[in-house]
Amino acid sequence: HFFLQVKPQLERRQNRTYPSLKAIVFRTQVVAGVNYFIKVYDYDYIHLKVFQSLPHENQGPSLVAFQTGKTRDDPLTYF
Repeated sequence: HFFLQVKPQLERRQNRTYPSLKAIVFRTQVVAGVNYFIKVYDYDYIHLKVFQSLPHENQGPSLVAFQTGKTRDDPLTYF
């Protein structure tokens, strides 16, 4: 999954590793590209906001923001 391409960005920003990171749920928002909101799990739940630019821009996905301290039952919302 392309979210694994942003895993190193999350690990750098959190200063830790996530050896078993798994995507649980995702939503999309179409903008000048696509925002992906992804709930991931590896010991705890984290919500990611990932931006994927339009194909002609030839750029990989970028981690825009993330929210830690989430639970399995927290709804995945736009942020």
